[in-house]
Amino acid sequence: MTRLVSLAALMALHYSPPQLIQLAADTGCDAAAVRLLPSAPGGIAYRLMDEPALLRETLAVMAGTGVKVLDLEMVRIGAAFDVHDYQRFAEVGARLGAAHVLVTGDDPDEARLIDRFAALCDLLQPHGLTAELEFMPWTPCQDLAAAKRVLAAAARPNAGVLVDALHFARSASTLEQLDDTPREWLHYAQMCDGAVPGPTTVEGLIHDARCERLLPGEGGIDLRALFAHLPQSIPVCIEVPSDSRAPVMGYVEWARRAKAATLALLNG
Repeated sequence: MTRLVSLAALMALHYSPPQLIQLAADTGCDAAAVRLLPSAPGGIAYRLMDEPALLRETLAVMAGTGVKVLDLEMVRIGAAFDVHDYQRFAEVGARLGAAHVLVTGDDPDEARLIDRFAALCDLLQPHGLTAELEFMPWTPCQDLAAAKRVLAAAARPNAGVLVDALHFARSASTLEQLDDTPREWLHYAQMCDGAVPGPTTVEGLIHDARCERLLPGEGGIDLRALFAHLPQSIPVCIEVPSDSRAPVMGYVEWARRAKAATLALLNG
């Protein structure tokens, strides 16, 4: 079965959205992510909401290459979250034809997180966007079970849970919990590899996730088992950042190797 294959923004975060879309085209990928908001204060992001010229350039490269935008990064729901701040974000996402928005749950108050996640889903729905809650072991929403509680309580038709192979392997998540996850919550998944067990500190976990993942097949994650328990038709987003190897061999070659390793694993 042919899957849609996408490049995550972390594959070359210093690339602007038009450059990343061209990178996806050059490596034979169908789609790419666009990071409109940073993962942490001061982080790299490309605010197309405020840069009309860059938005036009992005749309032009998309039209010229046929590469789509699969997902937008990223919305962090913390204690100070205000859903009204994301109206323009959603409008730009619709112009890009994006399907999903990556969301992280940074609020330790789960009841408040549920309410705000539901409000975000409501804001995104008219724009054709889903809200994909990504669990990470260093956040309050640290595993699949926590993400499923939020989605079940929010009860929104455009809610989803994003399974990132690295976070799945390094959290308390299990394949049995994945089997019990409603299929309609699983819209796409992120592919990478890494050492298992991983770092024992939050700093180490974050560094690995953002800067030094492994190509599929190089680490200790049972990727074949994980993806066998996911819907076979969902898109796969390749997220294999490497600050040590990608600059040395070049980002086009690194992306090609990541895609080849991904397809080799998925195709057996």
